[in-house]
Amino acid sequence: MRPWLFLAFSFLFVGEARADDLRLDGKFLQGGLVQGTVPAGTEITFEGQPVRVSAKGRFLIGFSRNAGPTLSLAVRLPDGRQINKALKIETRKYQIQRIDGLRREMVTPPKAVYNRIRAENAIITNARAKDTAEDHFESGWIWPAQGRISGVYGSQRILNGKPRRPHFGLDVAAPVGTPVISPADAVVALAHQDMYYTGGTLILDHGHGLTSAMLHMDTLEVVTGDFVRKGQRIGTIGKTGRATGPHLDWRVNLFKARLDPALLVPPMPTPKQK
Repeated sequence: MRPWLFLAFSFLFVGEARADDLRLDGKFLQGGLVQGTVPAGTEITFEGQPVRVSAKGRFLIGFSRNAGPTLSLAVRLPDGRQINKALKIETRKYQIQRIDGLRREMVTPPKAVYNRIRAENAIITNARAKDTAEDHFESGWIWPAQGRISGVYGSQRILNGKPRRPHFGLDVAAPVGTPVISPADAVVALAHQDMYYTGGTLILDHGHGLTSAMLHMDTLEVVTGDFVRKGQRIGTIGKTGRATGPHLDWRVNLFKARLDPALLVPPMPTPKQK
């Protein structure tokens, strides 16, 4: 285990624990994702909720935008030993973004579409609720598109002077038709050509409740149920739905916890000189 991990936790062991009983790798801050490794057959509880552990002993925990400052992790090893940890979560400061001059319907949707919005939200919620046993997330992560970062996770958007919900995605601005690739191995949990808010929408299931959403796409080149490899082309960037310009809005959820995609990948590559 890395030495700095000992600084992040307070420990209570029942019985003697070994260094390889529990390993945690990831970002212990708001929006972060942590992958754990334990002996096969271990039971994990995070904030009082059971966590899926794979046959290889892998599991995931994630921290939402306002998580912390302390969260509880309980580990029951196959031999009955218990490890309890208080995880200290680093807080963050978020950006404020103002966008003025939008048409009224871009800020407040007309009542005529309320039923449509509720139905589409239910479809998205169902896709994100999947708790599949596959551990596709172990493929590692890459950027799903190349371009300028035009919006960041956690920022507060003020539209025409009215505060809105925080932005839970990462926006990559690029021309319509720019390729979008899968950021990790996944199964397509949802492929929808035209949602009111998000336009062309893909949700990728990476396993254990971890999903990526690709929003405002122009074209979708996969369908629900397809298995996609990391780096495989899945569509193109668009400006569909309630978008003010062409971009990809990439969002990552661990069930209901909204995570920061930027914490999964290295910095955006510098564009090549022509």
